[in-house]
Amino acid sequence: MNLKIGILGSRGIPNSYGGFEEFTEHLAVGLAEKGHEVFVYNSSLHPYKEKEWKAVHIIHCKDWEDKLQAAGQFIYDLNCINDARKRNYDVLLQLGYTSNSIWHWRWPKKAINIVNMDGLEWKRTQYSKLTRLFIKQAERWAAKYGDHLVADSPGIQQHLLATYQKKSVYIPYAAEIFTAPDVYLLNQFDLRPCEFYLAVSRMEPENNIEMIINGYLNSRQDYPLIIIGSTKNKFGKQWEEKYATLKIRFPGAIYDKNVLNNLRYFSKLYFHGHSVGGTNPSLLEAMACGCNIAAHRNIFNEAVLQNEADYFSSDNEIRDILDSSPDENIIKRRKEINMERIKTIYTWEKIITRYESLMLNFFPR
Repeated sequence: MNLKIGILGSRGIPNSYGGFEEFTEHLAVGLAEKGHEVFVYNSSLHPYKEKEWKAVHIIHCKDWEDKLQAAGQFIYDLNCINDARKRNYDVLLQLGYTSNSIWHWRWPKKAINIVNMDGLEWKRTQYSKLTRLFIKQAERWAAKYGDHLVADSPGIQQHLLATYQKKSVYIPYAAEIFTAPDVYLLNQFDLRPCEFYLAVSRMEPENNIEMIINGYLNSRQDYPLIIIGSTKNKFGKQWEEKYATLKIRFPGAIYDKNVLNNLRYFSKLYFHGHSVGGTNPSLLEAMACGCNIAAHRNIFNEAVLQNEADYFSSDNEIRDILDSSPDENIIKRRKEINMERIKTIYTWEKIITRYESLMLNFFPR
């Protein structure tokens, strides 16, 4: 059976932004290749302006985020939902809930509304107390009114069941093994293989960037720490002004996946500080690049990495990780096991098939 599927909640495809867009790109193309009619909603601010991409239909909806900041996201989602009401979808997949579950009463009633519940966004201290209360309510609306919920981590799955008594289907994200190292790409950053430390992250407190920096500064290491991510927000500007030196570098956001993966591949140690998300795409990509990983200690990261990483929850633990002399055989084994997990568990083929099976389960054969 072929379905008519709408996907909203991202800024659009092809990916020019981040995790949800990368996921949307793979899922939409994969479902279209399986014979389904797939529509993806793109922000009017997205650079791609055509009506189709790799057999996926693109619907451009007005987005006022450039003029109204966060408020513009709510209008953009409403515009997408209003359009979806006209399309007679079999399934509408909504990615996240923060700015679209407020419009739950406008969700198309004839479609099966599946909500990917993302991470625990209401825990992010970058938001005011009032905003965090709203996001918690938005999560509650999504849990109540979604026909079916998807959790990208067992931790999110447990939270939904304990908090809302709602069952969800666990479907994580995926990554592709990196196979094209090019050492010459390091020249543009004045770096040498295995002589730098790396973190790739949005500049938010819950990603523990400042903890990583302070742990590094307290260590005895001289190799530079490279922090990839936009520094245009409040925290990014603050940390760059406070810490930027030749040893601690902020190159900004890098969206060229080949460049980013080469930096991961050639890093001596990759820091993953995310603490409130689920199965984070950037962590899977680091595993797929064969990184030696030090991760923030929490149920989300431990579910993915298990015993194949070092863990930290303080500056001192980061310092100790950096100043230790790890057994090279242990590091080699960790890298191999993590890459094998990407090949066998976190594959796009499996994730696309699981989403398709979930969608088809709602319709009689």
